[in-house]
Amino acid sequence: MNAHAANPFATALVAALMFVGSAASAGPLLDRIKERRAATQEGASAEQLMETPYGAEPSPSTVSAGRKVLRDVPYGNDPKQRMDVYLPPQVQGSGPAPVIFMVHGGGWRTGDKRMGRVVDNKTARWLPKGLVFVSVNNRLLPEADPLDQVRDVAQALAVAQGLAASWGADPQQFVLMGHSAGAHLVALLSASATLGNEAGAKPWLGTVALDSAALDVASIMQRKHYRLYNPAFGTDPAFWHATSPLQQLHAGAKPLLAVCSSRREESCGQARDFAAQATRLGVRAQVLPQDLSHGEINEQLGLPGNYTQAVEGFLGSLSPALASRLR
Repeated sequence: MNAHAANPFATALVAALMFVGSAASAGPLLDRIKERRAATQEGASAEQLMETPYGAEPSPSTVSAGRKVLRDVPYGNDPKQRMDVYLPPQVQGSGPAPVIFMVHGGGWRTGDKRMGRVVDNKTARWLPKGLVFVSVNNRLLPEADPLDQVRDVAQALAVAQGLAASWGADPQQFVLMGHSAGAHLVALLSASATLGNEAGAKPWLGTVALDSAALDVASIMQRKHYRLYNPAFGTDPAFWHATSPLQQLHAGAKPLLAVCSSRREESCGQARDFAAQATRLGVRAQVLPQDLSHGEINEQLGLPGNYTQAVEGFLGSLSPALASRLR
């Protein structure tokens, strides 16, 4: 017979010791679990965020068959400064096509413009409606910090606007869109009074930020936070301020829709704070909580349903040209 089973006191003592041991390690263990979950929510596993080389592609887009795609259009000299341009089968309605300008996520370290969750459902929805869809790559950590990355995005935008007419598109009918780290970059570009102008970008209609949890970088870095933020934002408070959409938000900013996962309070909380500050500055900002995971917010945009319709409602409010094509 098992000695512990024969002695209730011994059994209770063993259980108590196991509980004490578990409690002692619960904090670090929970932190590690949360860290891995956060990394995964950024679009890759923790190992991928730290080790996967640029361009690794676990789920390539499947939408290009039978559709015209201009691959790897350069906007700079670096091999990573490239964008793919998805053209509609025909421009519908009158006038040149509006453009969705998309920036992928991946913790500022990984990700790619061709990923299926970035491209597939969005192009399947919007190309037949006569929209052009541009998916952008930019330099990544450790080569380029987030400020370098947002300057890449601004440069890509300026080049895309300059080429828009050759695609049958309108350089004045661009909407910025990004997911996760890409949402941080487009929100920062939208909030800044200088980054777009410095790159020579023309004004755009508005911005859709898909589930960024980095709208208030300065606040994040001053409290307990996931380690993935450290390589991106470092220890300099001036850099936190320069890369924080909330701190850079100015009164002339374009309208912004912040989609957030209601399962991630850090995401929706920052979206609400950003919208409140925008309102104080007279800037239009909306928060769209969705009961979807971080990845689903990216992947499911474009599928039929209330979520896509709500985003299209915001897009249609930005210009009559967009509204006419999204009916």
